[in-house]
Amino acid sequence: MTETPTIIRQLDDATINKIAAGEVVERPASVVKELVENAIDAGASRIEIITAGGGKNLIRITDDGIGMTQRDLALAIQRHCTSKLDPDDLMDIRHLGFRGEALPSIGSIAKLGITTRHQSEPHAWEIEIKGGRKGEIKPAALSKGTRIEVEDLFFSTPARLKFLKTDRAENTAISEIIKRIALAHPHIRFTLTGADRSRLDYAACKGEDAHLVRMGQVMGKAFRDNAVEIDAIRDEVRLTGFAGLPTLNRANSLQQFIFVNGRPVKDKTILGAIRGAYVDFLAGNRYPCVVLFLDLDPHQVDVNVHPTKADVRFRDPQHVRGLVVGAIRHALMEAGHRATTTGGEATLAALRPDGMRNTQAATRQQKAPFAPQSAAPAHPQDWEWRHSPYAPQSEAVQTEKGAQEQAGPYNNLTDAQSAPASALPEEGAIQASIQRPEQQGRMADVSIPSADARAGDIPLQEARLSRPLGAARAQIHENYIIAQTEDGLVIVDQHAAHERLVYERLKKAIAQKGIARQGLLIPHIVEMEEEDVARLDEAKEELQALGLSLEAFGPGAVAVRETPAILGKPNLDRLVRDIADDLAEWDKATRVEEKIHHVAATMACHGSVRSGRRMRAEEMDALLREMEATPHSGQCNHGRPTYVELKLSDIERLFGRA
Repeated sequence: MTETPTIIRQLDDATINKIAAGEVVERPASVVKELVENAIDAGASRIEIITAGGGKNLIRITDDGIGMTQRDLALAIQRHCTSKLDPDDLMDIRHLGFRGEALPSIGSIAKLGITTRHQSEPHAWEIEIKGGRKGEIKPAALSKGTRIEVEDLFFSTPARLKFLKTDRAENTAISEIIKRIALAHPHIRFTLTGADRSRLDYAACKGEDAHLVRMGQVMGKAFRDNAVEIDAIRDEVRLTGFAGLPTLNRANSLQQFIFVNGRPVKDKTILGAIRGAYVDFLAGNRYPCVVLFLDLDPHQVDVNVHPTKADVRFRDPQHVRGLVVGAIRHALMEAGHRATTTGGEATLAALRPDGMRNTQAATRQQKAPFAPQSAAPAHPQDWEWRHSPYAPQSEAVQTEKGAQEQAGPYNNLTDAQSAPASALPEEGAIQASIQRPEQQGRMADVSIPSADARAGDIPLQEARLSRPLGAARAQIHENYIIAQTEDGLVIVDQHAAHERLVYERLKKAIAQKGIARQGLLIPHIVEMEEEDVARLDEAKEELQALGLSLEAFGPGAVAVRETPAILGKPNLDRLVRDIADDLAEWDKATRVEEKIHHVAATMACHGSVRSGRRMRAEEMDALLREMEATPHSGQCNHGRPTYVELKLSDIERLFGRA
């Protein structure tokens, strides 16, 4: 049988446009994104979007931008025609659109109608395109701007139509696109309507806090009230935006919005940086709420690496990552002991008669995501876990401390807090006492108050009422401290609060003395793929700073020579492979740092005031004062709030007094 020779032929314009449409138009939301971005580039101050059938039947977008002349309209429907790109410098991209593919691609797979009027024209012009066949340009009626209608999407490529989801799912995707674009452009009014969807209407925002007001419109009042501002610049790269407090978190990353030069993107470098910035405050299955705007020279970022322009590539990704991590951590540090207001609002809602019926069910639903991590590690083979030196003290130890407790109420709270950071043991000593209970020694009383303390009558200290967390008034259920402020009351979870304080002490000691290392008598060899070895070799200085020393051992293995002492005896094969996976996914090794934080958090949990521990008035007051002076004390190590504040005006409304 004779083989038929391959025949190379040039594709016709209709086929070329359909192929381009397959790259640019993935679903109705892609059409909305391209057309809304064109409206923004045209200087619109109002954009109205109407959809039907999840965008499959109809998408109509109307704006009040500058519009197009008859000549521009004729060129706009041709491939690769754009006014937004400088042919002499293809990297100088300062508009959302620049390829000139959107309109001809959409017109090749749908029924496209464009009506537009430029201020220099006496009237508007319109044109229709059906499946790539262009009609004539005709006079039309339109006062200003442009109106584009897209009907029967994918009618000429029915195979693509079968892969679309339900109308509801497509409507949700369109809403998410509008939300992201609206966040980046608060000065523009966006309306999204349709017979098969709920209405979205984001009014134009003015003034210096326009971005924050728009965030409240899109993300809700909770984010607006519980976000800290970010404004940092490093080497002509500027980062602005807002980061939610750690206690304002979600089960997914849908509340993370990233913009590069005004363009909404999903960049792994920045997403990994956000994860790294919050690693110290959230459980692994929780995600913070953030809105970040990164502005830099267009030549420092490539926005043309993906057909939908959703991904970008930075010339110096490590510089960008360092800026994001540092700026977020600094902003959270400046927030001090703040906790989210949502805790107080939820408490008030539960106290209302109509909310008390659902309190028990809601508690069960919310408890799982914020459940504290087990005292034992999730993977015991990673390090030895035999006994914690932070167990409650015996009477003998308490008697020995009696003389010290007379020094003042602050010492009754915790020796770790009253002692300088330099008095804390090194990580190696900490790990040794974890593994060998007989060597606990002085470490045993690092953070446990007197076991025989009793709660008694607490006189009101007027001077304390003006403090942020007020004056301690009572302890209930041997776990919650009630404090009175000038305009309300504060309820403190004594165990969660003290856990955070001890954790911050441990972190400070590690930062001051560095991470202690333990050398291996015989280097441990881990065999892996050559690509993973290359990634680890590039990141060896970063890993060295975290106490893990390794180097390439031939093309398909690495040799581990030192490990962080605080980890004890980890499973090095799995640890090194997990680090390589982190580098492949996030371009950053976070596994070692996460494990160090996990060990420190577990130690802090065992070294804190336990639930059921009765506290004296002096101890309660000392705990409140230390919380006020310690950054991040508004949340425990798992992202839960350590206290809830209730305003007196809200309490009075519960009883109908206001």
